[in-house]
Amino acid sequence: MGMKQPTEIPQVPIALIGGSGTFSLRLPEDLELPGVEVLEDDLVYATPWGPSPSLKLFSLPTNPPRQIVTVKMHGRLPGVSWGEASRRLFWVFRQAGVKKIVAEGGVGSINPLLDPLDIVVPTDYIDFSQRRDLALTEDYLCIMRQPICPSLHHTLVRVAASQPLNRVFGRGTYLVTEGRHFESEAEIRAFRQWGADIVGQTLCPEVYLAREIGACYAGIYLVVNYAEGTVKPWEHKVLKDIFFKGAEPFARLIMQALMEIPLDSSCGCPELRKDTLLRPENIGRARRGGNNY
Repeated sequence: MGMKQPTEIPQVPIALIGGSGTFSLRLPEDLELPGVEVLEDDLVYATPWGPSPSLKLFSLPTNPPRQIVTVKMHGRLPGVSWGEASRRLFWVFRQAGVKKIVAEGGVGSINPLLDPLDIVVPTDYIDFSQRRDLALTEDYLCIMRQPICPSLHHTLVRVAASQPLNRVFGRGTYLVTEGRHFESEAEIRAFRQWGADIVGQTLCPEVYLAREIGACYAGIYLVVNYAEGTVKPWEHKVLKDIFFKGAEPFARLIMQALMEIPLDSSCGCPELRKDTLLRPENIGRARRGGNNY
C-alpha cells in the first residue's frame, strides 16, 4: 500500500464514509453502475499523527462528473484508537477540500417503533462516547446548533423514500456510545428516557471534525438489530442476513444520493464555525477596546 505525500492529495468536493451497512461490498465496483469509474485505490497519506486510513477515489457520471473519496468502516486502523483514526481521516478531507460528507452505518433501535431494515436519517445526536477533545487544531469554536446539514439530510431522505424496500424515518436522535461491545439493558432504558431513537458508535467525533473543517455532514443508517430490552432479544442470524443481503440496495440508494446532493453552501453550515477568541494576542485586548473588530 503506497504512501502518498500531502501535495498529491486530489481536490475532491464530496466524501463518503462507509460503515457496516456497506462493509460486505467492494464499493462502488460490486454495484456495476454504468459510468461509475474507480480512479485510484489504496491511497494512504502521511498525516501529522501517522498514516491515514486507506482511501479510494471514484467518479460518478453526472454533468460534470463528480469525484468522490471514500473509506471503509469509518477509517478504522489496526492498533489505532477509533478517534485517532478519525482525526487522520479528516485531516486528509481538509487537505482535499471536502465540503460535503455523507456517512452510513448499521444501528440498533432504541425507539420501539423502529424495526430491522428501517432506514433512519437522524437530525440530532447525544454523545455518550469517550472520544472527546479530538481536533485538528485549536483554531475554531464549533457551534453544534445544527449538527446535521439540512440540505444533505433532505436529499438523503428524499432518495431513500423513493425506493419501496424500506421504511424511512427522516427524524431522530442518534445516541453515540464508545463500543465496541453492545450496550446493556439498563443503558438502553436510560438512553430511551433521554429521547434517543437509535444507538451506534460512529457519528461522534465525525460530526465535530466535519464542523471543524467547514464541511457539511449527514448520515444515513440501517437498523440492523433491536437494542437490548427493546421489543425482543435481537438475533445474530438477522444481523448477519442484513449485513450481507441488505448491503447492495442500501449502497445503491446512497450512490444515487451522492449524484443528487447540491454542492452549494446555502444550508448555513459553514457559518457555524467561528474563529476561537482564545488566542495569545487577545490577552489584555478587552482594556484596549477589543470589541472593535
